[in-house]
Amino acid sequence: MGRFLEALASGESAPGGGGAAAVALALAAGLAGMAARLSPEHLEEAGTLAREADQLREEVAPLAQADAEAFGRVLAAYRLPRGREGREERIREALEEAAAVPLEMARVGTRVARIASRLVREGNPNLKGDAVAAVLLAEAGVRVAAELVRANEPEGEKARRVERFVEEAFREREALEGGG
Repeated sequence: MGRFLEALASGESAPGGGGAAAVALALAAGLAGMAARLSPEHLEEAGTLAREADQLREEVAPLAQADAEAFGRVLAAYRLPRGREGREERIREALEEAAAVPLEMARVGTRVARIASRLVREGNPNLKGDAVAAVLLAEAGVRVAAELVRANEPEGEKARRVERFVEEAFREREALEGGG
């Protein structure tokens, strides 16, 4: 984690927001997994929720590196000489890929928020703070990922799809304020 934070704070362009979003989502999934594991007396499906949170954590953690690599390909495409044959297509393809990675983060983050929100309501009350933290981290990760999707593909299908993930993560967080 220390190396990642050093790299994040460096003068390099990656890792950046995408890596931070992936780490936030992995942290959220980790907290949800912990809260679920410590909730079997309160929630019959606690074991299933813990396994799902673990799976989501394993899915999202590598996306920090994938995002940095996709952004590197965007930079490389933009560095091609103007007027070079295929440059515009390479840029378009790189931007599509750079939008796909945070779109996947948003999809995972929405699922993490749903699990954590349920744990806030039905899990071990001694871990409510951890479950709330997971919901908030998940929503933040989804929102950051959505901004990156929109930055890379502002009018494409991915931008439209990511809005649904943002809305769902928002609803899970909003449910906390409504008495969760």
